[in-house]
Amino acid sequence: MASSARQAPYKDFLQPALQRRFAGTATILVGLAYFESVTLSSWRSCMSIQYCNPLRAPRFLSSPLLSANHASVPLVIWSWFPLGLPGLRALAIFLCVLPIIILRIAHAHMGVRTSNSPFEALTNIVLPFSTFETVLTYVISALFFSQIYLKSTPEEAGIRWISYATGRARLNEHAVFYTVNFIVLGLAQGIIHVASDQNRLVLGTVQPRPEGEDGNDGNAAQPAPPEHWSTKIGQWTPILIVRCGMLAISVSAANYIALYHFLRVHAWRSSMWLFRFVYSDLPRYNLPPGNAPWSFWMLGRTIWASFLLALLWYFANTTIRVQLTREPLKNDQPLTAESKDPNGSLLNGLKSKKPRIFAFATWELAFIARDYTVRRQSIFEDIDRKDGPIWSHIYASCLDTVKDIERKIDNYQNPPVPAPEAERAAAQTQARERMPRPLRTNDVYAGRPVDKTYLILDTVSKVVTSPGKTPIEDWAPVIKKQAVKVADRVMTREQREAIQPQAVRGYLATLAVRVMALPFLGPVFQQTFGRQLAKAVLGSPYAETSVYINAAYALSRLAVCSLTEDRYGNVQRDVPSIIRTFTMVIRKLEAFRDGFPMHWTDMSQSRECPEVTEVLTALKVGLGSLVTAFAQYSNDLRLSRADMRLAREAAAIPQEGVQ
Repeated sequence: MASSARQAPYKDFLQPALQRRFAGTATILVGLAYFESVTLSSWRSCMSIQYCNPLRAPRFLSSPLLSANHASVPLVIWSWFPLGLPGLRALAIFLCVLPIIILRIAHAHMGVRTSNSPFEALTNIVLPFSTFETVLTYVISALFFSQIYLKSTPEEAGIRWISYATGRARLNEHAVFYTVNFIVLGLAQGIIHVASDQNRLVLGTVQPRPEGEDGNDGNAAQPAPPEHWSTKIGQWTPILIVRCGMLAISVSAANYIALYHFLRVHAWRSSMWLFRFVYSDLPRYNLPPGNAPWSFWMLGRTIWASFLLALLWYFANTTIRVQLTREPLKNDQPLTAESKDPNGSLLNGLKSKKPRIFAFATWELAFIARDYTVRRQSIFEDIDRKDGPIWSHIYASCLDTVKDIERKIDNYQNPPVPAPEAERAAAQTQARERMPRPLRTNDVYAGRPVDKTYLILDTVSKVVTSPGKTPIEDWAPVIKKQAVKVADRVMTREQREAIQPQAVRGYLATLAVRVMALPFLGPVFQQTFGRQLAKAVLGSPYAETSVYINAAYALSRLAVCSLTEDRYGNVQRDVPSIIRTFTMVIRKLEAFRDGFPMHWTDMSQSRECPEVTEVLTALKVGLGSLVTAFAQYSNDLRLSRADMRLAREAAAIPQEGVQ
């Protein structure tokens, strides 16, 4: 039964869920920032504070129990108390990583990056402004954190910006070294972020339950609770710690050994120019001191500081990825369950042109098709809508998603040609407009003045542009004949054969193959079979496989469940079309995959493509469930024996896996 309530847009339920997950991410990072703030606290100075003068002691310490011996009073609490300096420092550290979270959300995209080769992907990501923005954001975050770290260190460490060892203000090169190291760390992490495509959001898929656990007995199925997000982050924690340690050690060692040697003079001059605005008594010379800050103590502190910042970055990226790709569920119910018109809101998401909203709506539909029996029945019974039953819209949306694979294959095999009208218009705009010469008004019988310079230039022009043979063409056979004679006298027959065009092309081809076989340089330019096939079938620059998998599963699962839950029989009219479409797409995809050529740069010679295989397997599983459920009703559905035979062949999955 249709609801008369307003159809709330799907984004009205998705956006609040994403905002709650962003708040959870911020909470985790605030806790991590507070932990790092406590590690930066000066415990030594707070362990014992002498209150020898009772008049200067705080009032809460003036009790007889505390002031009896006038001894050292333990104030360890101030090293971790959130309302004191540790809390302010934690807030400042969180502000260092907040731009990374905002950047991660702003540049998030669905699916994995598709390209023919890593070099092609590199050319696509170097030019956009988003790459520069990402690297600059990491550099600013690192620079801000470096100043917080330097400010948090005690005076005894000797790494503050200004030192007064000789009674006058002097620039401390240790602080310059730390700042340069953090800037290099931000630059390196920004490049890693862009190269590894950490902005991607890979959504999950709904997999069929084992037989006997379908919950298709008419009662409400009891869906198994999904894996909690905290569990996923806990599983990633050891990996992130190792990666942070490797990044901190690599960047700090590279800066300590080589990079700072080249950047030292420029960093020193920039720092002196900046601090002269505040400290007028700084020396006027711009050369760094002779004793550079080389020590293992400095290297160790640099690695530790870099590790703390890298830990914030990696936890921010991992947490936001886990949070933004959580299931479209709230309190173990679909997101649209709170809507006054749940099916209408879900349909609004399925019709959305925005990839993220459409992907989440399709994912939620797959969960409803598998786990929520009452909600499935409401889809079958919702037939009184003004624009048609809700099932017809779901059927059209999911089937169009499956057919999108076929359209991409057809576009790859037969690229669209420009329309004749467009070509004609372009030819007309490119054609020269012939302008008539003005009529002559002078005496046509009068003699023309002779210009000797014009006659000479005209004669030379006719000789050069005449259709006859030029001097070069006349002398070319003679020159070629003499060159052959010289080559016969100077070079042997093997040497003459080696310089032939065919031989040169062979040498270049052999050299190219050897370059492609190099372990580090070759993979950058190799156009592997899997990359090319994924780009051709799933599109570019990004491909989200979960949309096809969830759409295929939801459509097939709803059709199977309609045997016992569809009281009006609306679904059975569309079952033949679903079976034929799945069969056609599977057969075309398999034929396209089997006939897809391998590029000569592919040294692996492997015909595997995990993304396409995953989509193909989902289509086969969905078609297999349809064939099994509706085989006995094939005559009533007007499915011929040929249709069922082709469907069974297409749904068959080899035991060794799809190749």
